[in-house]
Amino acid sequence: MTSQTLREARKYEEASEKLIKAEERPGFHLTPRTGWMNDPNGFSYYKGRYHLFYQYYPYESRWGSMHWGHAVSQDLLHWESLPCALAPDEAYDRDGCFSGSAVELPDGRQLLMYTGVLKERQGHGGYREVQTQCLAVGDGLDYEKYEQNPVLDDTDLPEGSSRFDFRDPRIWKHTDGTYRCVVGSRPADGSGQILLYASGDGFHWKFKSVLVSNHDRFGKMWECPDFFELDGKWVLLTSPQDMLPEGFEYHNGNGTLCLIGDYDEETGTFKETHDQSIDYGIDFYATQTVLAPDGRRILIGWMQNWDACSMRSPEDPWMGQMSLPRELSVRDGRLYQKPVRELNAMRRNKISYTHVAVSGVVKLDGIRGRMVDMELRIRPEDQQNPYRKFAVRFAQNDRYYTSLSFRPQESILKIDRKFSGSRRAIIHQRRSLVKTADGELKLRIILDRFSVEVFVNDGEQVLTATMYTEQEADGISFFADGTAQIDVVTYDLQ
Repeated sequence: MTSQTLREARKYEEASEKLIKAEERPGFHLTPRTGWMNDPNGFSYYKGRYHLFYQYYPYESRWGSMHWGHAVSQDLLHWESLPCALAPDEAYDRDGCFSGSAVELPDGRQLLMYTGVLKERQGHGGYREVQTQCLAVGDGLDYEKYEQNPVLDDTDLPEGSSRFDFRDPRIWKHTDGTYRCVVGSRPADGSGQILLYASGDGFHWKFKSVLVSNHDRFGKMWECPDFFELDGKWVLLTSPQDMLPEGFEYHNGNGTLCLIGDYDEETGTFKETHDQSIDYGIDFYATQTVLAPDGRRILIGWMQNWDACSMRSPEDPWMGQMSLPRELSVRDGRLYQKPVRELNAMRRNKISYTHVAVSGVVKLDGIRGRMVDMELRIRPEDQQNPYRKFAVRFAQNDRYYTSLSFRPQESILKIDRKFSGSRRAIIHQRRSLVKTADGELKLRIILDRFSVEVFVNDGEQVLTATMYTEQEADGISFFADGTAQIDVVTYDLQ
């Protein structure tokens, strides 16, 4: 039975989507049908296709009462929009269907687990959002909410945990056919923790353990947890709010965190041995992964920064996009990310240059565009007299550009979009400490109309940023203070 609220959202998105031209969107990054998008939800492989849901407010290009948008893809790059999957239409979720995940049931149906939000008036007069975990079951197109929702509420929380910060359930099927889920929570110390729950059938849940506690080390509340085994280690991904920088590893505000370590199945506890950012750029948050049929663990994130949402005007017909899906691996105790290999099938018009000496500004014939896959190797022309700075500028014309610059002496790579056409005083640059041997660096730079994603040293680090520069600015140039030597290969992405 479809509710009136859901019917209205579906009708509205279908009509509004037709007003947005294809060229006003990215070529291969998912955007909302219309209006606002944030966190990826329910990233899953079901009935032969990848399904991706997302936090969604169809009626305006700003955050509002959360629905679940829905799209499907065969290759993770070309997405087909499906009708809105969930709307806030029940007593327990009337103020929002927040983030969650998806799993296939033994009977072939798809189970969605999400956070229901209900605003509750407080004694002092303000409102707080009570958050509970809820279920919906469907066929990949239409979903019906479980009549016994919510399935987890404040009675299922460990003592001292907040019922106002209890969200983003990530469900998975255990090897024995039972189910587990991790949920972000705020304990009494005001910091973050990840809670672990278990279920025999996916519908009846019990608290198992506090999987891991933040103890105020990485920001405050931990959102959007994901937990999985990869290359013999256990990996916990989460998005902490209110982080403080630690050197170049973490930056102020809402960021991303990867913990790698060991999981004790008996006690339900995780002990980390390594921590790092997931992304070192400006716009990346709220990751979720899927296990592909071929065994790859693939990650996607919301390609936006909460503190930089004013980059786009609320008058624009859509706001928010998903990152390029990335294949994950753990090497030498570190998380590596590479663009999904499906991207290689989109490459056209190869242009290649080797041993180009760059001193001052250099432009190379045929290298331009806003949908480009570029592989770049940089090294000193003369080891005795190394270059002081190297930069590549893109989305460039006489007035605008975004740049990526590298200073080998400090090993610092910087993304900078202050000249990208933005009129807002928001975060426009971030710096990252990268590994370099004698001024050598390997980059893969992927442009898609309104974004850039930079994969450093075969995926050891990634820097992501959005830029809404006019599309006519499609120049690419190289610059060196001193003399650098580069090899560059570019492809148009079609």
